[in-house]
Amino acid sequence: AAVHYARAVGCPRIHVMAGRVPLGTDRAAVAGEMETTFIENLRYTADLLSQEDMIGLLEPINNRITDPRYYLNTPHHAAAILEKVGRPNLKLQLDLFHCQIMDGNLSRNLETYFPLIGHIQIAQVPGRHEPDSPGELNFPYLFELLESLGYTGYVGCEYAPKGDTLEGLGWLRSYWESRGLQHGGTNK
Repeated sequence: AAVHYARAVGCPRIHVMAGRVPLGTDRAAVAGEMETTFIENLRYTADLLSQEDMIGLLEPINNRITDPRYYLNTPHHAAAILEKVGRPNLKLQLDLFHCQIMDGNLSRNLETYFPLIGHIQIAQVPGRHEPDSPGELNFPYLFELLESLGYTGYVGCEYAPKGDTLEGLGWLRSYWESRGLQHGGTNK
């Protein structure tokens, strides 16, 4: 169904969820079985997506705040899974919010995992609001780092805006202006 919808709207990438550790189960006790199942499912999915010339994206989601039971929690784990699956049309969806919570060291993580990245998502930490809201992350620095690494993909805004959508994108207009760009004038 996801492939059908993605094809209909012209979306070449699909987020492939990793699943959750069953309630009342010790994570360590089921880790091996979950990994085996996930890898088998990813190979099947990658083969299906390759027929449509689509990319599957694996997103590590923090288990400290957002979802304590989510199976895939760090970019390190996602990279290991991607290597085991061995399909070129599976990539890392790196959400900087989750990465900061689980590991920090965003510059090094971006540099290390850059060859695997198929999509970036952003939100300020800890409030999960706009990039210019108070928080831990220096987004102008991170955007410049992404540019210097040669990232040309989309940056998804996965945050809870403090106001309406247009208000919530004011940070982007300010960022473009600080770079001497017209809003909407670049595909970076």
